[in-house]
Amino acid sequence: MSKRFREKITDDDVPKSLAKTTIRKVRHAMLRESHISPLTKLAQRIRRKEGLSTEVPHFDPMDGGVRGKVLFVLEAPGARAVSSGFISRNNPDETAKNMFNLLREAGFERNMTTLWNIVPWYIGSGTKIRAAQSQDIRRGMPYLLELIEMMTELQCIALIGQKAARAKSQLEEATGLPVIATYHPSPLFVNNRPENRRIILMSFKKIRTLIK
Repeated sequence: MSKRFREKITDDDVPKSLAKTTIRKVRHAMLRESHISPLTKLAQRIRRKEGLSTEVPHFDPMDGGVRGKVLFVLEAPGARAVSSGFISRNNPDETAKNMFNLLREAGFERNMTTLWNIVPWYIGSGTKIRAAQSQDIRRGMPYLLELIEMMTELQCIALIGQKAARAKSQLEEATGLPVIATYHPSPLFVNNRPENRRIILMSFKKIRTLIK
């Protein structure tokens, strides 16, 4: 990330900050930075191939991009990701807030991580997202494998939630990398029992220990 952008975003890396138009504009201006530009082009290719537009949000340029050491794969973008334009821990929703705090507590610097989804497009109705189905995952897998090929420093893949976890054996075989599945940090799961949050945090800390 270049110095001029680093100076702009010093105070913007907090939960839900992408609710602000000014911050979204800065992130969009960063999409041509060298670490994220190839992934910006990947998102654009997916849009063209699938006949979609904003349903495929961009990668967050605050993250590691192609130089990320851990790829965190969730299920599918939510409505807030479509609205902000980014798959980001700074999105204005509770799941993103949980992800932000868990990653920070586990000791990850942002440039170590890249966030994406096993289904890279929104599969909801505008008011409610539906669960990813087998055909959604099959359709999204080639793009996930393409992404992995682009990540030059990747050391581990983290599958977040039951839907993403379906790809565990396939990704292990395809990449030879450690692939760790854990729970999804939705408010429904995290707030249901206090120990649920701790389970996810312990998984994230385990992943952190694998990174050189």
